[in-house]
This record gives sequence, structure tokens and C-alpha cells, in this order.
Amino acid sequence: MSRRRARLRDELVTLAHGSGGKATRQLVEDLFVQELANPLLEPLGDSALIEAGALRLAFTTDAYVVKPLFFPGGDIGELAVNGTVNDLAVAGARPLWLSAGFVLEEGFPVADLRRIAASMARAAAGAGVDVVAGDTKVVERGKADGLYVTTAGVGVVSPTLSLGPERVLPGDRVLLSGTIGDHGMAVMIARGDLKLEVDLQSDTAPVHDLTAALAELGPALRWMRDPTRGGLATALNELAQASGKAVALDEASLPLRPEVTGACEILGLDPVYVANEGKLVAVVAPEAAGEALASLRAHPLGRNAALVGEIRAEPEGLVLLDTALGGSRIVDMLVGDPLPRIC
Repeated sequence: MSRRRARLRDELVTLAHGSGGKATRQLVEDLFVQELANPLLEPLGDSALIEAGALRLAFTTDAYVVKPLFFPGGDIGELAVNGTVNDLAVAGARPLWLSAGFVLEEGFPVADLRRIAASMARAAAGAGVDVVAGDTKVVERGKADGLYVTTAGVGVVSPTLSLGPERVLPGDRVLLSGTIGDHGMAVMIARGDLKLEVDLQSDTAPVHDLTAALAELGPALRWMRDPTRGGLATALNELAQASGKAVALDEASLPLRPEVTGACEILGLDPVYVANEGKLVAVVAPEAAGEALASLRAHPLGRNAALVGEIRAEPEGLVLLDTALGGSRIVDMLVGDPLPRIC
């Protein structure tokens, strides 16, 4: 099934274009893909897969503008490393090398910059990668909101591993590695605008050990993604539209912390749209679902892993949520940006 092309009709860039949802899709597909079109870009995965002689490489790039820079459970430095590692990992790669670029605002405290660099170093060591290149730019006071970080990453993919939406089949199972919405809500509460007294930390963490365990399933592993901007709903909508299949989620099976559920209810948000930074969603063959779930739960980062849904033949290109009341509803791709500057 060919991807349904999104049409960009906006004359100005808005915050919604950075949400990871419909507006982002329109911007990417109708502007960047159109202008920069090439076979490696066209799949629009988290990483490009590149053949380099005998090596099969995954290459990714990202930018981090999270506000505040320091939040419960992490900071922009740790987030940048883990986010880049995870984009490589869900492509089936063993992450190896990163680069980092820093756009600094004049007047930014050197002590904070050192703290962020040290956090990046710890995260890189924990993920088994090296930051091997970088760049620094300084802009005028008031022009960068303190600090922005850009990254790129390279990893090696096994030549026998094949992942992609085209491999997903009706009857396949959908697995989550843990609770959803932790990062987005932790950052939102840390901004201090809500006056909520909630003990909630970001889930920022590298998922490369989890993806490596799932890769042991061989062909029974169909597809993986880290549900960051736009949350689980957006990641699965991208899968449904790219595969031409339907994704049916079981609402009662979704792992959620009570603190996230409560905060989302106060804000009027659906947690399936809230960003995660240390989780993965995977599709596996039905006969491998039990083994996959056990593999995830054997790791500390996957102890709350759950089987949350299945792939169906119809309705094509849609994500459905089977509710606790016995009905179902369509879970569309995110519209707008209720939580900007989350990552």
C-alpha cells in the first residue's frame, strides 16, 4: 500500500508542526521529502538504513529543545543521548557513535553547561556509545532560550535482520515495554504552571538492550518504534498507514501510572498522545508474543511490559481502541500540540 500523502496548506510554521502529529507529517512529506527526495529518505523511519560495503549502517539525526532544561529524572543532555540511541536501536541497530551540536545563548551559566555535558557522558557510557564529534555556536542573549542540542548517531545493523511496516501481518501482536506518558507529564509538571504536587519522573533511558533481546526472535519480530512526540497513538498511526493494516489496542491493557492518569485527566489529555523517552512499541508474530513479553520483562526497563493489542486486516490504515465499556473508537493521529517543547 502506498503512503497517503499529506498536503501542506499552511503559510506559516506553527508549534503544531513540531508535535509529531498530522501537521508534522504534512510539513515533512509535502515540503522536506518533496525537496530532498531520495530512496534512503523515502521510508521516513527513525533511522536511515545505509549499505556501506559489507556493513549495514543505521544513521539518525535529532534536535532537542526541551523546556525546562532540567526536569525530574533527567536533563536535556541525557535526553539527547538516550533519544538518539533509541532511534538507532528501534531500527535494529547496535548504537556505536554520536555527534552533538550545542546552540548556546549568550549568558548561559557555564556551571549548567558542565552539568549537562557530564550528564551526556554518563548516558553515553551507560548506552555503550561514544560522542565522537561536535560543534558549538553562541547566539545573542534571548535568541536560544538557554540551550538547544542537536545530535546524529550511527549504529550497525545485522545483515539478517529485517524490520518494517510491510512485514506486519493480521494476527500479529503489539507489545509495549512499559508505562506510557511518563516523560511528557513529568516535563509539563516541572514547568510549574499547573501547581500539581505529583511525584513523577521522566522515563528517559536507552532501550538498546530491550531491542537486542527482541532481535533474538528473528523473523518473528516485525517492527519497532520508540513512541516519542505524539506518543503511542502517533507511532501506531504511522504504522497503520504505512502497512495498510489496522491496529487494535486494548484500553484495559495499556500500562499507566496513576499519577499520569490523574494529571492527564486534569489537563484533558489522552495519555496515548503523550511523549515517552524510554519505551518501545513492537509488533511480533502471534506465536512469539509470549517469548517476547518474557524477554522484555526480564530487563529492569521492561518490567511493566504488556501485550496491548493486535494487527487486523481492516479497517485499513486506522488505529482503534477497544474500550473498557465494550465499544471501540478511532484513535487518530495527533492534531495540534498540547505539550510543546517536550523533547
